[in-house]
Amino acid sequence: MNTWALITGASGEIGRAIAKKLAKEGYHLYLHYFQNKQGMDTLLKELEEFNQEYIPIQADLSKEEGIDLMASSIFQLDALVFCAGKELNKLLIDTNRVEIDFLVDLHLSSPIKLTQALLPKLYNQSRGSIVFIASTWGETGAALETVYSAVKGGQIAFAKGLSKELARSGIRVNVVSPGVIHTRMNEFLSEEEKAALENEIALGRMGTPEEVGEAVAFLLSDKASYITGEVLKVNGGWYT
Repeated sequence: MNTWALITGASGEIGRAIAKKLAKEGYHLYLHYFQNKQGMDTLLKELEEFNQEYIPIQADLSKEEGIDLMASSIFQLDALVFCAGKELNKLLIDTNRVEIDFLVDLHLSSPIKLTQALLPKLYNQSRGSIVFIASTWGETGAALETVYSAVKGGQIAFAKGLSKELARSGIRVNVVSPGVIHTRMNEFLSEEEKAALENEIALGRMGTPEEVGEAVAFLLSDKASYITGEVLKVNGGWYT
């Protein structure tokens, strides 16, 4: 198997779980990160057992030069997973324009521009698969995360439109929409808040990064060969 996948945000907890799952499945990987070099170093150590080829790429995807650097670093490409992201928990009235621009650039503008730049490489394969890691908030919206909800909703809309545009080229585009996943992002919650949140979830617990990784691997695989333009919810029955 000589199949290459690019994972943006690979140094984060969900990105790392996706990378380990895809490496186990036999993918060679381009692994994007920005500031979390320690996370990337840890991931590369963890991937050694799978004996695939791994190329780490450091780039700030909120900036044009980061997108250009990423695009120029990719050669063969069969799969593209957009996992880079950052939440912002603030009232809209307290959110400044720099923060708004950052979220729009990172979650929406850069995936659109990077997809555009990398499409010729996917066309060369006459097949391929793109998966966006969105969020339940992109489907339902959330107070205190209005801008984040907007950009994640934009990702979903872009993926649905792009899936129609690329279908006849043999390229599938789908979305994984996680609910509450057990990562460091939720460490600010008290034990009482976590318990109350888990009580809202039908399965009664938070999900794991590995469960998100399994969903991504499925959508990239031939088992999902007749699935495109879909949003796969990985949320334990929360907000269904």
